[in-house]
Amino acid sequence: MLIQDNSSSIKKDLTARLRTLEERIQLLEQQNAELDAKVKWYEEQYRLSVQQRFGSSSEKTMPQQINLFNEAEDTADPNQEEPTLETVTYQRKKRQPGDVADKINDLPVEVIEYRLAQEDCVCPACQNTLHEMSAQVRRELKIVPAQVSVVEHKQFIYACRHCERHATDADATVPVIKAAMPKSFLPGTIASPSAVAYIIDQKYTNGMPLYRQEKQLARLDITLSRQTMSNWLIAAAQQWLSHLFHRMHELLTRRQIIMADETTLQVLRESNRSAQSTSYMWLYRSSGRDRPPIVLYEYQTTRAGKHAQAFLRTFAGYLQVDAYAGYNKVDNVRLVLCWAHARRGFTDALKALPAEARKKDVAAKTGLKYCNDLYDVERQIQDLPDQKRYEQRLALSKPILDAFHDWLRRIRPQVPPKSKFGQAILYCLNHWDGLCAYLQDGRLEIDNSRSERSIKSFVMGRRAWMFSNTPKGAQSSAIIYSIVESAKENHLKPMPYLIWLFEQMPNVAIDDVKVLDSFLPWSDTVPDGCRMPSPKG
Repeated sequence: MLIQDNSSSIKKDLTARLRTLEERIQLLEQQNAELDAKVKWYEEQYRLSVQQRFGSSSEKTMPQQINLFNEAEDTADPNQEEPTLETVTYQRKKRQPGDVADKINDLPVEVIEYRLAQEDCVCPACQNTLHEMSAQVRRELKIVPAQVSVVEHKQFIYACRHCERHATDADATVPVIKAAMPKSFLPGTIASPSAVAYIIDQKYTNGMPLYRQEKQLARLDITLSRQTMSNWLIAAAQQWLSHLFHRMHELLTRRQIIMADETTLQVLRESNRSAQSTSYMWLYRSSGRDRPPIVLYEYQTTRAGKHAQAFLRTFAGYLQVDAYAGYNKVDNVRLVLCWAHARRGFTDALKALPAEARKKDVAAKTGLKYCNDLYDVERQIQDLPDQKRYEQRLALSKPILDAFHDWLRRIRPQVPPKSKFGQAILYCLNHWDGLCAYLQDGRLEIDNSRSERSIKSFVMGRRAWMFSNTPKGAQSSAIIYSIVESAKENHLKPMPYLIWLFEQMPNVAIDDVKVLDSFLPWSDTVPDGCRMPSPKG
């Protein structure tokens, strides 16, 4: 028995030493690769310095840059199969073999008939009358560009001639009755619901700034300045859409899970601030498993945590965010951090290495594998009910997390903290409790990627229009983005939905919560014409 115990002890000791040696080899490979990358970087800087000092200053355009201006010819492929009308108008998410879908029934059809004239319906062989044997059909997809027209609202006024003729009292009031007419959407302007909805859709859905819309309308012989359009957008946001925004804010903060993120914004005319100052657009949204979806944006001058604290002052629950310290100021929340950020640290550590070093078994690959294993579990359980997800995470993910944490603590003292790999390790260890918090509830997501995708719509739009002119404009943009993105998340078409809102809201009591709720993007009263078609098949 003593011999067996000694043998078992020796085997365990050898196994532990082997694991330590393997980790040491991985670390040495990682450190060697990082040092090699630094040497190459310094060599590049030296060559660049020599080039700037003694080389030619001429800058020749790369062929790829020329192709940007030659896109049609560069991307054209004569061998590419021409799409049919069905493939243009409808694309199935997952093709089912053998399915025959009626793919174009929802599109209006304009039929143009080509017939022989009566005098030409004569047989060239026997001179008898021809009859219609069949018809050959060719189908084309027709796109009508934007069209502008004037709608004149003429309200007729009625009076009683009998009362006019027989009124004996000089002070008697003769009844005057007006025909019913919808109220103006923006009184004192020529703006119509469709015009403002179109401008919003172009800017906030398609990323076309107002100065480009101004030029586009000019080509349609319409003189409409960007200043006028901006005034319309601010008025629409402040007078009508803000009611929906505040209601959705109230409903969002009643939820138990909120996801948040923020990005930069430049506002030119902020009080007591230079035009170059950095402002922020904050994002707050519902989690992916919490229906219906709500997406809200809020403009603020800074990234201070007090803004999130104020916006979420009535919220209590899980707040899923990145590791930005400003969210620590929010009261009554349990912070749930983002594994995508943690994983990104290890991918960045690998990207920082020379190409040949990435093929080796470096230590950063071990950290990345732990992260990938956690995501593999998420893919396995994504369709399970919330309670089952919670149970499966404890059974499958927690052991991975425990092993990962042990590995991080063992390896940390041996890694330079300022290296990319060292930063990835420190990020995980410093935020470990927040990274593991997603285990507490099956409704939580493993990362905050949903928020990042939502804020990307604003980031892509910002690339087109670059900045807001005034704080009021930035606030209005936040409101409009909130309505547009929430509409998209609820499978609505933004422009028809906005037209419906602008036509209906001026003529109802929107101070009534029940009435206001009927205009929310998930309301059953939203017309079918505002909804995206359901996938078929």
